[in-house]
Amino acid sequence: MYQSPHRHKSILAQRNDGRTGSGIPMRVLIAHNAYQQPGGEDTVLNTERDLLIGAGNEVFEYLRHNSEITSESIGSNIALGIRTVWSSGSRNELYRLLQSCKPDVVHFHNTFPLISPAAYYACRDLGIPVVQTLHNYRLFCPAAAFFRDGKVCEDCLEKSRWQAVRHACYRQSRSASAAVAAMLSFHHWYGTWTNLVNCYIALSEFSRAKFIEAGLPSEKVRVKPNFVLRDSGVDGGPREGAVFLGRLSEEKGLRTLIQAWTRVNRNCSLRVIGDGPLLNEMRSEISRSGLSHVRLDGRLSREESLTVLRGAKVLIHPSNCYENFPMAIAEAYACGTPVIASRLGAMQEIVHDGRTGLHFTAGDADDLAKKVEWAWAHPDEMRTMGRNARAEYDAKYTAERNYNLLLAIYEQVIQEAREPLASDARRACHVAD
Repeated sequence: MYQSPHRHKSILAQRNDGRTGSGIPMRVLIAHNAYQQPGGEDTVLNTERDLLIGAGNEVFEYLRHNSEITSESIGSNIALGIRTVWSSGSRNELYRLLQSCKPDVVHFHNTFPLISPAAYYACRDLGIPVVQTLHNYRLFCPAAAFFRDGKVCEDCLEKSRWQAVRHACYRQSRSASAAVAAMLSFHHWYGTWTNLVNCYIALSEFSRAKFIEAGLPSEKVRVKPNFVLRDSGVDGGPREGAVFLGRLSEEKGLRTLIQAWTRVNRNCSLRVIGDGPLLNEMRSEISRSGLSHVRLDGRLSREESLTVLRGAKVLIHPSNCYENFPMAIAEAYACGTPVIASRLGAMQEIVHDGRTGLHFTAGDADDLAKKVEWAWAHPDEMRTMGRNARAEYDAKYTAERNYNLLLAIYEQVIQEAREPLASDARRACHVAD
């Protein structure tokens, strides 16, 4: 299962060639387990990869995809659960890849379920520092969102992660929830999360605080927000209507959104862009309620979505869960589009009420409707908020700023990983003398 790190010379020691350091290209390996439906994590991975390559760094990838699970036989659920806790196959594959490409740092985005935390041990065996982006709350919540029955739930944080088994939080299955809870419990007990990750990247101050509250070492958790790789610019033309952009699922607050639009003036049009499990329900509700001022577009290309976003009066982000950092908000800011968001989690941190947008009470359709009608009644104030939103993007969410933050994290973990090697070398020289 695990080989002592002392049996292999550290790759960092082998690669003591001066490549790393400020302004010098790095060799980065990105590891990620993609979900069945593409989401924000995949978008962030792709943009960070393109950002690194564009800056002249050498990037390698170790990628798995949940589509592999569909080929498994019905009787292999137990085996899949074991692999979720510890996948020797993924660990060995990654180990061989690391030996071949000799990266300076390995950046994990998601290891669940096929890669598993066993992959961290391949990095430790070869002395390669590990960075882990915390895209969701999976390390402490099997459902990954601190969300249950339509509202925020912190039972796994306040009581026990085995509460998820009781409520069948993962895929509405107690057996599947038990597999995830077992994975989390084993690696918390074994010290994986504390000892084998050199740095965690949280996407907001809110999520950083939540992870520290849950038990991650505060000194290992740094904040680096999501960003927009290619600036789409601001459309100076007239703006019409509101837009929702994201996954059509319960935690995103879609029912609150539709309920609010049954209350707003018919002049307040809405376009809903995205796909997900609530698509058919939303289509039926829009038809049943006669919401002719609501248009359900389904999934559009990124370019089509940004065109709509640039021409919108406001982005509506009505989530009922703790969002880490919604990409749609960063893209809205880049387009100079203000945001109406629920006053919850990181959204109350990212959207500045009265400056870059408006807050409303999560799950309160009446409050959302009031904020929408206020926006339509105050076009000058909303235009000012749009300009402020663009200024916020320029200050915080550009590719250049994000690259500097990412590079600083890489350089720090590489330097910290090399310090013990230097200490070992000094001790060896002392013994030789």
